[in-house]
Amino acid sequence: MSRTTIIVLVALGATLAGFALASTASRLTTSDEAPASGVAAGPQAVALDWREHYGAPDERIVFSVASLEVTPTGWRARIGVENASSAAWELDPGATPNGTFGLQLFSSGDVEEFKDRNAAGTLPAVRAAVRYEPEPPKILEPGASWEGQISAAGALLAGSWVRVVFGTLIAVGKPPEGLDEVLVWITDHTHQLRA
Repeated sequence: MSRTTIIVLVALGATLAGFALASTASRLTTSDEAPASGVAAGPQAVALDWREHYGAPDERIVFSVASLEVTPTGWRARIGVENASSAAWELDPGATPNGTFGLQLFSSGDVEEFKDRNAAGTLPAVRAAVRYEPEPPKILEPGASWEGQISAAGALLAGSWVRVVFGTLIAVGKPPEGLDEVLVWITDHTHQLRA
């Protein structure tokens, strides 16, 4: 599992002071750059069955994406978060500018491009989810999980490569060794949208 998919948000006191990639500790900013096809993706649905994890087998967070659908008016994704660690985690969408649940659109599905853009601080803006069904819990206790549908209005560009963003997750108390206090996960997996 590539550690480049985890973006660590560093907490200084009560203020989130910066962003760093877990494996490289690089600064993170965003760009609204997206593929330049100019054509909106048409309605489509795909079963994805993605499953990725952050942490060691005995102390980790598991992220899943079951499906993605583009509708005539927006998009929706069926996702899940499982807390397989000994710490509780606060699920706080929107706690940071880039720390929200949603989608990011890229011009390719190449993981090296993703790593380079993250290191350069040029990741595209998150297309934030505005609806959650059911609402995620405020705190995800050890051994607990949440599955639901996230969605938002707005067109997605055909030809774009989609990654799903999970965030912000904030450890309640000290996290287990090897896990960061605050994190946002961006999937290694991608899916290309068709016209």
